[in-house]
Amino acid sequence: MLSPNLTIHPGDQLDHFQLESIVATSGMATVFRAIDLNSNQQVAIKVPHPEMESDPVMFDRFQREEDIGTRMDHPGVMKVLANPNRSQVYIVMEWVPGRLLRQILNEEKKLPVARAVHLSIAILDALEYIHQHGVAHRDLKPENIMVDRLPAEQGGEEVIHLIDFGIAANAGSRRLTFANFSQSMGTPDYISPEQVRGKRGDARSDIYALGVMLYEMLTGRVPFTGPNPFAVMNDRLLNQPVPPRQLDPTITPQMQEILYRALERDPRNRYASAADFAHDLRNQESVGLAPRVAEAAWEKRQSPILRHALFYAALALLPVLVFFLLYIVSRHH
Repeated sequence: MLSPNLTIHPGDQLDHFQLESIVATSGMATVFRAIDLNSNQQVAIKVPHPEMESDPVMFDRFQREEDIGTRMDHPGVMKVLANPNRSQVYIVMEWVPGRLLRQILNEEKKLPVARAVHLSIAILDALEYIHQHGVAHRDLKPENIMVDRLPAEQGGEEVIHLIDFGIAANAGSRRLTFANFSQSMGTPDYISPEQVRGKRGDARSDIYALGVMLYEMLTGRVPFTGPNPFAVMNDRLLNQPVPPRQLDPTITPQMQEILYRALERDPRNRYASAADFAHDLRNQESVGLAPRVAEAAWEKRQSPILRHALFYAALALLPVLVFFLLYIVSRHH
């Protein structure tokens, strides 16, 4: 769907890039497939909408995405190409073939365990790279994972690319929280509990998000649900996910334990690194099982509505209680 403020269109030439088609659009930017007329190579061009250029927060986000992308050099991370001589603000990125993980999940719902594990390890390898370079993605979700398959002569296995570093954080950069980008982050299904609380996301937030994605790949559903984004976020803060083995008994106890470790509400209790997470996926037979309160208590659902109702009921009863106490005191005098 075209943005109503889109000022350039397929067929236009932007500097030495010929725009061919729109491949993605959002409230903030449009991504075009394009040809670099100097090299004849296919690239992706991300152009912010005009109203975003005048927003200093969004402009900072755009610059940060370009800065991070030009510094990353890993086969699982989409590269941003240097382009200093521009007539306007835009980002030039390598063209990444394939399909979004979201498209795959929409079509297939659940993935075979081996495929889900393979994709997760590939994502974790890319995450370990960016984390080691002081960058946390902070918006990891199937919409930001591109999946492609290598040619048969190269092994034919699936490979991934992390894309969209718009709200990624450099270590030491100024604090940008979920609250600042509530409109731009999209679905809340993959946001970590600490981000829901308005805290700064970090590498452990990425681990949580991948835990949600692996849960979804194995069970066909996300661990926390609700009728609206706020209900989903509250469900994550108040309740435990349905044990994966309840949804699919073929999931091993070791795999369930791995998911629990990735989905710990307190980031201090999650995997310490993407490498640790990947190690357990590669060596599932050696994963020890811990007694889990979550497994026994997941059916005890709490609701913020009920909690608020009880609070207001208590407030309403307070005058009655005070009157009753005064009455008792007066009877004894």
